[in-house]
Amino acid sequence: MKIYHNPRCRKSREALKIIESKKISIEIFEYLKKPINKDELRSILKLLKISAEDLIRKNESIYKQNYKGKKLSNEKWLEVMISYPILIERPIVIKDNHALIGRPPEKVLNLID
Repeated sequence: MKIYHNPRCRKSREALKIIESKKISIEIFEYLKKPINKDELRSILKLLKISAEDLIRKNESIYKQNYKGKKLSNEKWLEVMISYPILIERPIVIKDNHALIGRPPEKVLNLID
């Protein structure tokens, strides 16, 4: 199991705590320290079965100031997330060929059970 994690995010910390409480081995990727590349983002989106725009955190000030109301291609949204990884929704949890966004954090149990 793997989690794309931001330790400053309460929801991300809660999701990680749930996973760890189940004694499951997990790889933690702090994507703000080691950014996700475009190919990896594409793979994540494919597993999530969503568009790049659907992975954007729309409450972030960077989004509101620069991108709100704009229609961008999937490729352009990928570039935005590469430039501003804080805009990537979190946490993203992957197990085998399944992925989900851990909001609410209890949602991660769907990958465990």
